Amino acid sequence: MIQNKHDDEQITAYIPSNAINIFGKNVKYFIQKPWHKIFIPRAEKFNIWHCSNQVSRYFPTDKNIKIVLTIHDLNFLIEKKNRRSKVDKLLKQIQKQIDRASAVVCISHFVAAQVKEYFNLEQKDVAVIYNGCTINNYPEVHSFNDLPSKPFLFTIGTVLPKKNFHVLPALLKHNDYELIIAGNYSDPDYIKKIKAEALKFGVSDRVKIIGAISDEKRSWYYKNCKAFVFPSMAEGFGLPVIEAMHYSKPVFLSNLTSLPEIGGDAAYYFDNFDPESMQKALIDGLNDFSTGNMAKKAKQRALSFNWNNTARAYLEIYKSI
Repeated sequence: MIQNKHDDEQITAYIPSNAINIFGKNVKYFIQKPWHKIFIPRAEKFNIWHCSNQVSRYFPTDKNIKIVLTIHDLNFLIEKKNRRSKVDKLLKQIQKQIDRASAVVCISHFVAAQVKEYFNLEQKDVAVIYNGCTINNYPEVHSFNDLPSKPFLFTIGTVLPKKNFHVLPALLKHNDYELIIAGNYSDPDYIKKIKAEALKFGVSDRVKIIGAISDEKRSWYYKNCKAFVFPSMAEGFGLPVIEAMHYSKPVFLSNLTSLPEIGGDAAYYFDNFDPESMQKALIDGLNDFSTGNMAKKAKQRALSFNWNNTARAYLEIYKSI
């Protein structure tokens, strides 16, 4: 945003005090306080307030301030489908934000379609602006505790049922690959389910659930994996898909939610989660990847998701309102 704005445009970052100077010392900052949920002083000096969290309670009360609202996903429709009161509460909360907004932005066409289905937009347009992807270069890691001893499949994400990781151990049948699952542990029962599936297919010794990892390790796993596998059932965008493609890796995705939109024709897809069908998709995809120009296509696809493009698109939204 700062790099792409015009000289007569001023951007202020609204941040918690522990993030001061996160964008450098030449940027203006407005420090967030908990009581701002009730009233935000001096907010009237801003023409536009961009709320980048769809359920944020930090909204200026001055009606003259234009609001840009970014909606990332409606994953709670799946995550909390058995808690109807919670779903209704979140829908009501987001509707209130939409009512206040002058512009609504979604991070994928899939999310935009959901927003049009579940909310009253009162003739407001919904723009789609994709996320960018930044890949940092790190020194090569040659030794760490979880270093795989065999060719491996890699996936990453918070270990929750919506990520659908429990279907992945079946991919190790009829080969000698390892499966590395990285990400925060949030549901012990779901981890048990993944391990039970690994036991069922006789591959427990080759399924490694390693928890949260550093950026350096994350980079190493992407760079060295045989393939990236991501069978998620609830994704507003799917940033790990772009990260894996940046490293020119074969990417295997579910054909659900936003993933076909993000992966495009540079990815391979699981049509269903039947073990034999998934195994065939993996074998066929790896063979195709090794014989075609898919590595180049994956890299080009990743490069198309650029933060400069994202910034310029948002700046145009600001001007439009």
